Amino acid sequence: MSVNNKVAYYTLGCKLNFSETATIARNFKGEGFSRVDFSEAADIYVINTCSVTENADKRFKNIVKQAQKNNPDAFVAAVGCYAQLKPEELAAVDGVDLVLGATEKFKITSYINDLLENPERSGGTQIHSCEIEDADFYVGSYSVGERTRAFLKVQDGCDYKCTYCTIPLARGISRSDALENVLKNAAEISAQNIKEIVLTGVNIGDYGKGEFGNKKHEHTFLELCEALDTVKGVERLRISSIEPNLLKNETIDFVSQSRTFVPHFHIPLQSGSNEILKLMRRRYMRELYVDRVTKIKEVMPQACIGVDVIVGFPGETEEHFLETYHFLNELDISYLHVFTFSERDNTPAATMEGVVPKKVRAKRSKMLRGLSAKKRRAFYESQLGTQRTILFEGENKEGYIHGFTENYVKVKAPWNPELVNTLHQVVLTTIDDDGLVRFDYVEKPVLVG
Repeated sequence: MSVNNKVAYYTLGCKLNFSETATIARNFKGEGFSRVDFSEAADIYVINTCSVTENADKRFKNIVKQAQKNNPDAFVAAVGCYAQLKPEELAAVDGVDLVLGATEKFKITSYINDLLENPERSGGTQIHSCEIEDADFYVGSYSVGERTRAFLKVQDGCDYKCTYCTIPLARGISRSDALENVLKNAAEISAQNIKEIVLTGVNIGDYGKGEFGNKKHEHTFLELCEALDTVKGVERLRISSIEPNLLKNETIDFVSQSRTFVPHFHIPLQSGSNEILKLMRRRYMRELYVDRVTKIKEVMPQACIGVDVIVGFPGETEEHFLETYHFLNELDISYLHVFTFSERDNTPAATMEGVVPKKVRAKRSKMLRGLSAKKRRAFYESQLGTQRTILFEGENKEGYIHGFTENYVKVKAPWNPELVNTLHQVVLTTIDDDGLVRFDYVEKPVLVG
């Protein structure tokens, strides 16, 4: 129904959001809309929001202002997690015309077409939110075209009750895509010459629950991985993030022998103190985390292991923090993603005693970021002299092209557009001043022209 209407998209937050934005964009394209960059003048701006990012409200307002600057008459729609959690708050932002919650975001083209055909209905901001219990159906998604990697959604929602997290309130119960649909999407991605697929979801280790939280699909995460390993044309598969209690020995053993799955795991820890883990209502203790890291390194000594950690959780004393710091320092991991605790409405942690002052949170965050830099450097140094396969990215960054090895070492080389989205065997040689790794080709790249 579009008459050459242009749409632009802005995505906040995680890989899952990127996969869903891409699906929304394909739906618009199927309705005859054309896509433009968010920095350009568009008729419609779609902002996929996140509830996890700090200062989400402020960031959202700035993005809306950018859209209005590009086209003051544009139609602005907010979708996603923040739109589900705080629809009225987003609707109150000047310039926002439509807010769609968890069950409605994939119906956005219907809402837009209705408003285009019936402009008299566009007075005031429309809100279409839902009770989160209604978010019990599954919509598959994947992203292609923006990067050399594709994000393939296999699972949504979460049944865990971590005391700091709003995701169950924003996305609903844990539910999964049917195995045949995941395989179909993976084949579609590989047919577009995408070399790497990243599996994504809210809690992907919980894969297998059907819609309504039942066991309809009757497939485990391991069975999903085994099936994906057979998809023709897929060069690399990467697991985005998996809970330590759901990462089983069988899965680790499978990845170590897999044709396509790479030796890279991102495993949330959140705290190295068992006392704090209990307050967070995590489903494991630190001893299990050590077991997971030890098992991975036993069968894949070159594996990269990333860790999520939260600092400043209520009740976290200096002793608790140092317990976490020393735990991570002694653990054979490769890098950290450090999150500073931020109170979220309607979560138990928001009203817990023992609030950590923000200055103390910032100091602890800085210490762990420093530890992360040290860990990454040590991991990169351990990889020098080894033979690896690089997948080159598509961006020219100040005269250099970047890429990642299968075990997530970031490399650089002088910019050459012919290298984009190609795989090459290399030997890692040195670490540059910016912390990225240089290499020598095992086989010289065959370039056109």
